[in-house]
Order: sequence, then C-alpha cells, then structure tokens
Amino acid sequence: MAEIGLFFGSDEGNTEGVAYKIQQRLGDEHVDVLDIGEVTQLEFADYDKLILGIPTWDFGQIQSDWEDFWEDVSEIDFSGKTVALFGLGDQFGYGDYFLDAMGLLHDVLLAGGAKTIGFWSVEGYEFDASKALTADEQQFVGLALDDDQQEKLTAERLNRWCVQLVAEFGLALDVTALED
Repeated sequence: MAEIGLFFGSDEGNTEGVAYKIQQRLGDEHVDVLDIGEVTQLEFADYDKLILGIPTWDFGQIQSDWEDFWEDVSEIDFSGKTVALFGLGDQFGYGDYFLDAMGLLHDVLLAGGAKTIGFWSVEGYEFDASKALTADEQQFVGLALDDDQQEKLTAERLNRWCVQLVAEFGLALDVTALED
C-alpha cells in the first residue's frame, strides 16, 4: 500500500485522467488511486495523506459518485490526516459556480478535523464566484483545473502543484524533473 490515497469521482473521465496524471508524477509506489464510487469509509482509514479529486457539475452540483458518498464522507474522522484537493470546472460556462463542489468538500473535511494543504492562486482564472475560495479570496482551497477552457495549462499546473504537494506533505521524493 502506498503512503497517499487519491480518491476521485468522475462521470466523463476528466477527473479520473487527472488522478492518474498525479499518480504518474508522484509515482505509483507512493500513490494509490481509488474511485470514490467503489470504496467505503474504511479505505480512508488506510491513509494519513489524502488527495481528493472532485469536478463541479452544471450550476455548482456535486459529481454523482461523490453525491452518493456524501453522507459517508461527512461521517469520516479526518483528525490526523493531511488532505489536498483538486477540482475541475468550467470558469466561463459556469463562472458563477466555478469549483463549488471542491469548496463544499473542503468544508466537510474541515468539519471532520482534516488539515488541508495544496491551496492554489486565483491568478490566471476568470470567474464570477466560487465556494472554493479561501477567506481572503486570493487562493482556491485546492488545485483549480479547467479542461474546457484552459486545457493547455493543465500539465504545467499539475507539475507545479505536485512539486508543492511534495513539500507540503513532507515527502522524500525527487520531483526536480517537474520543476523544469
């Protein structure tokens, strides 16, 4: 078993694809990738370090597998766990709800006692509102990806975020290749 559990929900495969790109960057020996639609609360107990991926659908809605698991995730004790989030959304088509699902999940994690890391600057994004912002509105509560409007920026953002996670998780991984 790896030291990081990466749990994702994905209807069209975009969030799943990002999950495996993160695993590729950090190493499959360090990251187990799990579909939230196929797990129970017990799998979360196996990891002290978590990465959770959630897309926002339409007008701020939670992805269907996460929605089915929402009550379960709300009951998990995240005390002693360090959690990073990444979210996918469409900042132009749904600019009033950009990454709302990630913000809602962040609230659940905080209520469960999690320490959250992986915050990401709002620079380079154009949106009207988001529930995924920090209190000062200068950062998202996790990595913000928009494969609908800014697909060409995804690889660079993933590289930078994975380098950031290695430092914030305190991992002994060589990610110098990602810094280039």
